[in-house]
Amino acid sequence: MRLPPVRPLSFGAILLSALLVAACSNTRPLLPVAAYEKMIVGRVDADYVGTDNCVSRCHSHDKIADDFKHSVHGEQITPETGLPRVNCESCHGPGSLAIAHLETATDRHGDKAKCDSSTLLDLKKLPAQAQSMICLRCHSSASTPSLAHWPTSAHALHDVSCFACHRLHDGPQQKVNHEKMAELCYQCHPEVKTQFNLFSHHPVREKKMDCFDCHNPHGSTQPMLLKGSTVRDTCTRCHMDKSGPFVFEHGDVTEDCTNCHSPHGSVTRRLLTITMPYLCLQCHAGAHQRLLSQNPQEQAIFAQRCTDCHSMIHGSDTPDGLGKGTLRR
Repeated sequence: MRLPPVRPLSFGAILLSALLVAACSNTRPLLPVAAYEKMIVGRVDADYVGTDNCVSRCHSHDKIADDFKHSVHGEQITPETGLPRVNCESCHGPGSLAIAHLETATDRHGDKAKCDSSTLLDLKKLPAQAQSMICLRCHSSASTPSLAHWPTSAHALHDVSCFACHRLHDGPQQKVNHEKMAELCYQCHPEVKTQFNLFSHHPVREKKMDCFDCHNPHGSTQPMLLKGSTVRDTCTRCHMDKSGPFVFEHGDVTEDCTNCHSPHGSVTRRLLTITMPYLCLQCHAGAHQRLLSQNPQEQAIFAQRCTDCHSMIHGSDTPDGLGKGTLRR
């Protein structure tokens, strides 16, 4: 049987193939958990020497030593032994090789040499998944359920590690404080910062709330890392007067608050996605068209806010004069 002739690839096909290969080469596939575990073991020929030896020989006058001592990690002491539950070697690996030469070694100026940090774990060069696993060795159980969704969270899958937000040597608090929380998130989410600078916005700029009031950075079963079981559940934690249940419900309100509101900020009042009446007319145009056709004198209604009449827009327990639920007070 005669085979059909092979057609040469077009220039466009060759270019597309090259771009796909280049794109794939820049991605870092996830490795098996065992591979990350091997990265954080440290030198197997080294022994643990304890925090006192690490600090007294190299970091006795460093601020990070005092910060760690007064941190939530440094204050955890095992009652039976009096030893800290977490110490320098919990993250940096066993340190006997790092300090083995300090008694006799000197640098080129004749001063006592510093510890050999090359024998410790190079945390900055570890992939994000391995960095996080150092923390998860303890926090996978101690922080449950806060970290239950971390392995499959948007942050973990986008190479964000615990170290990106938790700076353990920046102070005893060892996590970002309320005043700096939003700025930390803005480093990766600049578009959200722009939205909070709009005319109508949630009071994040005023430090009355922060990103963690609505989002769980460690993972969630909901889109956008929301804390609530639904968008509406998240919003009604603060806006409880809108939670209901009501005798007369507003259908879209019971589904998703973002059908009408932009959660971070908007150019219109009350975080509305667009101004009234155009927001309401997206769903209710038919009813008002019949009203206007029957009574041309009501044309002015079109230019007014719908809430001037339908003031209970999120739901009402009171019927109107006809016994209908028109969401009026």
